[in-house]
Amino acid sequence: MEMQKDTLEVGKKLVDYCKSNQVLKAVQELYSEDIISQEAMESPEMPSQVKGLEAIKKKNKQWEDSMEVHSSQVDGPFPLGDRFAVHFKYDTTDKKTNKRWQMEEVALYTVKNGKIIKEEFFYTM
Repeated sequence: MEMQKDTLEVGKKLVDYCKSNQVLKAVQELYSEDIISQEAMESPEMPSQVKGLEAIKKKNKQWEDSMEVHSSQVDGPFPLGDRFAVHFKYDTTDKKTNKRWQMEEVALYTVKNGKIIKEEFFYTM
């Protein structure tokens, strides 16, 4: 499978935005209107799957509002065909419970026509 040029370009832009803490800007610029986001687990506040650009913006805003991020590490992109993976590590505190915890996840993104059409998050809690 040949790597598509736009997949790597989109992946690099996403990683740059994440490293500079501009996730909502990345969503606005790089995501398809019909984006599907799949989490490994659901929570009372958020279903495991959400669809559409506005739902993704809401999901990311909720994360920003509920978590204090002390540090983050973003590695990638790691491309293959029309997909790329990114490895994230976070040191966070939940603003509601004041509980501090470390999180690690791998995200798999699918690109079509220069836009991210699907994101999938792999992690354990």
